[in-house]
Amino acid sequence: MSEPATALTGCLAPDAGLDPIDKSGLEGLIAKGKENPQAIKTLKCKTVAEGRFRHANYIRNLEPYIVDEPPALLGDDTAPNPSEASLAALGSCVAVGLHANAVARGITVQSLELELEGDLNITAVWGTGDVSAKPVGFTDVRIKVDMKADCPQEEIDALVNHVIQWSPVFNTFSRPVNMIAETV
Repeated sequence: MSEPATALTGCLAPDAGLDPIDKSGLEGLIAKGKENPQAIKTLKCKTVAEGRFRHANYIRNLEPYIVDEPPALLGDDTAPNPSEASLAALGSCVAVGLHANAVARGITVQSLELELEGDLNITAVWGTGDVSAKPVGFTDVRIKVDMKADCPQEEIDALVNHVIQWSPVFNTFSRPVNMIAETV
């Protein structure tokens, strides 16, 4: 019996009107990555202040991705704040990795949900408040993965461990990154 070309999930099943992930397309991406393992892709975002603490982020040719602050941080509460958006990026990156690896391994995913929490001290108020010595940014991030699939829980656990090892956003959170800020 041949391996199915796709793995369907509850949210990507044909009865939801969406196409499943194409396994042959995934295999093409895998081959391309193995062909040139040193390839680097530069991603871009242009951030434009719209008023108070609301910002439009322009990525590729997509509609602007809005980031704002909640009222407690003097924002208009129209979108996630930057720290929440970073948790969303982390959760989405890990979820994509889990789904892609499941498809590559022939695992059918029935459901996949991640809950993320992050702890940070905001008393410095972006450098305008208490600037005494303290960690800036998240000090702890917790990810809870609820994945139902046609494999034993031990295989899901191993899959999660594999994915966090290779998630670009997880690795950005967990290791130092060279950063440059300059004025124009």
